[in-house]
Amino acid sequence: MTQDELKTLVGQAALHYVQEGTVIGVGTGSTVDKFIDALAASGLKVAGAVSSSVRSTERMKALGIPVLDAVEVEGLKVYIDGADEIDRQGHMVKGGGAALTREKIVADLAETFVCIADESKLVDVLGQFPLPVEVIPMAAAQIARRFKALGGEAVLRAGVVTDNGGHILDVRGLAISEPAAFEADVNQWPGVVCVGVFARNKAQVCLLGTRDGVKTLKF
Repeated sequence: MTQDELKTLVGQAALHYVQEGTVIGVGTGSTVDKFIDALAASGLKVAGAVSSSVRSTERMKALGIPVLDAVEVEGLKVYIDGADEIDRQGHMVKGGGAALTREKIVADLAETFVCIADESKLVDVLGQFPLPVEVIPMAAAQIARRFKALGGEAVLRAGVVTDNGGHILDVRGLAISEPAAFEADVNQWPGVVCVGVFARNKAQVCLLGTRDGVKTLKF
């Protein structure tokens, strides 16, 4: 199967975690687009969805799925989103679509994070995918120097402004063997809005698209 077909499979499989009448959290990205399409076609009626990006909000509204603001809810049963990388403990790297800050906010509202991904995203150690970091623009050079001291090369993602008005640094050359400690440390650097390591808000379930079908990993 192609990567696109694997994404379709896991998008459909995620419907199993949607309870009718509840408010769900919905992430962003090409795999999540497949879930949104599957939800719209399924006939499942949700009370609403809290979206992590303008992109997903527009897609859901166009398909008739009601979208709520995060300030309108106190919690979510489930948050469904993709990942750029996920390790065998459920820690992830996210932010390839520049929505990492809002994704982490919505994930923090949810009882369960269900990650949907194809098998190419499963890794033993995070860091093969360039780590996205949302930063305040004036701090970008300073933060890049701090990553250089850790052995990483941070490059400003050209032409990208996040939904929050921030910029994105993509950091290559890291091996993130202790995701929780790394996330906590980098988040304290002045000018960092959000680092794309999801350890505190890791996945509890990963629906992994493989050539043998959807494999369910639980953490």
